[in-house]
Amino acid sequence: MTDLAPPPAAPPARRLPPRRPAPLLRGGRPGAGVAAAVLVVAVVACLLAPLLWPLDQSAVDLARTRLAPSPEHLAGTDDLGRDVALRSLYGLRVSLLVGVVAALVATVIGGLVGAVAGSVGGRVDRVLMRVVDTVAALPHLLLGIFIVAMLRPSLGAVVASVALTHWLSTARIVRSELLSLRSRPFVDAAISGGAGRARVLTRHLLPHVLPRLALATTLMVPHAVWHETALSFLGLGLPPHLASIGNMINDGQRSLLTGAWWASIVPGLALVAVTLALAVLTGRWRDRLDPRVRAELQL
Repeated sequence: MTDLAPPPAAPPARRLPPRRPAPLLRGGRPGAGVAAAVLVVAVVACLLAPLLWPLDQSAVDLARTRLAPSPEHLAGTDDLGRDVALRSLYGLRVSLLVGVVAALVATVIGGLVGAVAGSVGGRVDRVLMRVVDTVAALPHLLLGIFIVAMLRPSLGAVVASVALTHWLSTARIVRSELLSLRSRPFVDAAISGGAGRARVLTRHLLPHVLPRLALATTLMVPHAVWHETALSFLGLGLPPHLASIGNMINDGQRSLLTGAWWASIVPGLALVAVTLALAVLTGRWRDRLDPRVRAELQL
């Protein structure tokens, strides 16, 4: 009999280095670092503008109307002699304030509705979701115009208008997350241990929803800023004498016929730059939270 030679030993498996999650400002989406720099500069400038350059909202200098951009006035002046660059900072400050506050209020409203619908379920869930579908079927801008028209034009009215038209997506996100978490084993274990519905919701379900809720709030800010700008442009936002991006674009469109393009183009570009920076950063954050997209970024 011939001896059979033993099979050759298999080569040792090569270990791959552990993959690290892609940094927030590098990889995946190009321009995330530029977007962060634009947003930081804009926020710092808006915060420091009232301290470094106190602006009288009602100050008018008819001797300096519609001056072209120059070293004295970097973005020129409007038809009332007011500095466009400085008013753009004040207007952007108001728009960002309205966007952030309205997004937080909308998150609270949508979070409460979604938490009740997702945790209680049954008839309560069906009724609340029908309310969400009914409000979602209405045009947001028209509904916001109706809300502002019922109130006196002010900062609070604009915040209420934006918040009451942007809470629907948050409610759906929270409800869907809670419905998927209710069937997890740790929830069954908590219920078997005697935990009540409120304790299960606050201690075991909501902590898993908070990252998605924070992301939804951040994604809502650019939409809220544009909503406020549209209302102010239509004359339904802040009073006309106050610096607001929508008010400035509305006032500057009359100057376009005389060649003073900077009165409306400069505040519009500032609005576009800040909202694009917010969109890029929130999109990068969303990619980090989504496991499938995060796996693609790590390849």
